[in-house]
Amino acid sequence: MHPRPSPIAASLYTLRDLDADVIILHGPHGCCFRTGRLLETDGVRVLTTAMSEQDFIFGATDKLTETLKKAYEMFSPDLVGVVGTCASMIIGEDLREAVQRADIPSRVLTVESHGGFGEGDNTEGAIIVLEAAAEQGIISGEEAERQIRMLKLATEIEKTRGMAQGEYIRPSYGDDKDMVAAELIDALRDGKRVALVLNAKKETSYLFADLLRLPFRAVNPDNPPLIIANLDVKTGLPRIRRHAENILSEIEAAGNRVDHVTGGLDEYPVTGGRAAEILNEEAVEFAVVSGVPHALPVEELEITSVAVTDGPRLVEPLRRLGYTFVVAELDAHSRTLGQDSIVESDFGDALRRKMER
Repeated sequence: MHPRPSPIAASLYTLRDLDADVIILHGPHGCCFRTGRLLETDGVRVLTTAMSEQDFIFGATDKLTETLKKAYEMFSPDLVGVVGTCASMIIGEDLREAVQRADIPSRVLTVESHGGFGEGDNTEGAIIVLEAAAEQGIISGEEAERQIRMLKLATEIEKTRGMAQGEYIRPSYGDDKDMVAAELIDALRDGKRVALVLNAKKETSYLFADLLRLPFRAVNPDNPPLIIANLDVKTGLPRIRRHAENILSEIEAAGNRVDHVTGGLDEYPVTGGRAAEILNEEAVEFAVVSGVPHALPVEELEITSVAVTDGPRLVEPLRRLGYTFVVAELDAHSRTLGQDSIVESDFGDALRRKMER
């Protein structure tokens, strides 16, 4: 009953993660324009065939063919993604025919997505990209199957624990960050067993990992927080593995270390459960869970807990799950696109202010 991410946008992001050089949206020039603009900051050239009302009647295959040729002339791409939109799919445009007619030397992935694809879940758009990539040998069939399994689990989590539960969810901006920061600092000073859990996905991890590089030893040298993170550098598509490598190197450069690696950045649907097991084993009393906190079964833990999320519509669901405090970070995607190093977060800034006093 409220807006949610689109399968078309998910297709764009997944093509980006496959290191596509150019993506062509076959549809009106306004379709998914914000996502397209943002992806330009990640080095992807996002073009459109700019379908008009006349094209909705007579078709726009020629436009797509010409755009493919122009894209090759301008950028000499190795990998091109062609993504359908609601307009092109409703009128039955044949994307592959246009690609064959263009006959450019690049590898071209055609993705027949639209806003209501499948059940309308954004992950449907990512899945069809992975299937197309496996079909053309860009990734292995095994890797595609693993990622598709994770995407289906992610959808299940959103529908049962997140913002896709069916009812209207009022947006909220969570608890006061300075107050929550004071609670965390007090827990460390009082000698409580504290853990920082990173359970993030893709490039947003650059924002949520900010907490992991803070100088908590200055608060209590004898009680540094335990760090648990889904930063396996051997799991996922090349771009995703690079994110994990970059973050780990910054954490280590700051004098901290990750005590437990729960999996990769694309495994957040299952790494939350692994993190919860570690929290129990380590007898943690106070935990901060950043990224996708609703994937961690906090209701099974008897601890003080803080959820750090990027979704105002996730604040109320996280409170219902049992988190003691919920902190909302805004615009995580736009703040981290194009980045290759950790970005300062609002909650991290609140903690820095408390440490300086």
